[in-house]
Amino acid sequence: MKLVTNGLEISEYRPNDAIDEVDIVVRFPEAYRTIDQLDQIRVQATQGLIPIGNFVTRVAKPKTGELNRVGGKRMIAVKADVEPGVLADTKVREIQAWLRDAGLDPRIEVSFKGEDEEQKKAEAFLSTAFMFALFLIAVILVAQFNSFYAAFLVLTAVIMSTIGVMLGLLAIGQPFGIVMSGIGVIALAGVVVNNNIVLIDTWNRLKRDYADPVEAIVRTGAQRLRPVLLTTITTILGVIPMVLGVNIDFFERTVSVGAPSTQWWTQIATAMAFGLAFATLLTLVVTPCALYLQVRTGAWLARRRPAPVAAQ
Repeated sequence: MKLVTNGLEISEYRPNDAIDEVDIVVRFPEAYRTIDQLDQIRVQATQGLIPIGNFVTRVAKPKTGELNRVGGKRMIAVKADVEPGVLADTKVREIQAWLRDAGLDPRIEVSFKGEDEEQKKAEAFLSTAFMFALFLIAVILVAQFNSFYAAFLVLTAVIMSTIGVMLGLLAIGQPFGIVMSGIGVIALAGVVVNNNIVLIDTWNRLKRDYADPVEAIVRTGAQRLRPVLLTTITTILGVIPMVLGVNIDFFERTVSVGAPSTQWWTQIATAMAFGLAFATLLTLVVTPCALYLQVRTGAWLARRRPAPVAAQ
């Protein structure tokens, strides 16, 4: 078949005045190098040489240069890219929806690689890291406050702060990046935990000095309002340049907006800014209410507990 088509390479030759070698190729004369000549290829049989066209039908098919197999199964890779401004995850979801109604053979297995595969790996890693971080935070809080309720309050504030991240991303129309936004959520947890620890620690100290729990909670909020707000405001102001994409070059003494170097940190900064702003409201409003709810619940359970009977 090679003699009929491009020829058969049998050797190489390098002339004295040349650097590269020249292939020596044997092939049929040009008049016989046609597709019809393939039918005249002869194969050895018991009766002698028989033209292959007697028992072979030629059909035009797409060229297959090589056959790839994974785990013993035939594999075909389909590669594509998305247009600028289009998320790969969006297109993957559209393709998955189309595959469900495409009526493909049930033996065909479809798996997405490339960016979708890396995104799933990053999502699994960050989810594990986030849960492990919450576990370590819970252990430290229980050891510090000797109270599961206090640890539950802090962890609830950490989890609910992600709501602020989502609301902020929706407000500015920015997608949630698994890697960078996920790291921002994990970094946000540190500041949220610190604010709640300060508030709960002050409450534990003041509730021993004041009989009225409402007064103790109000004084706790008044004493820790400034530290919590200062921590929040300084953190948000610190990441605002990255949220807005402002880049300051101290060597060239120039300020630019939307520079490529700022795009790497925009998602982390956005997650921290909006998440911390939302978490501060939780710290100053929800956490004191939850502490007062604990006091009221404890008093209610004490009233329902039967009084001890004196021994006769």
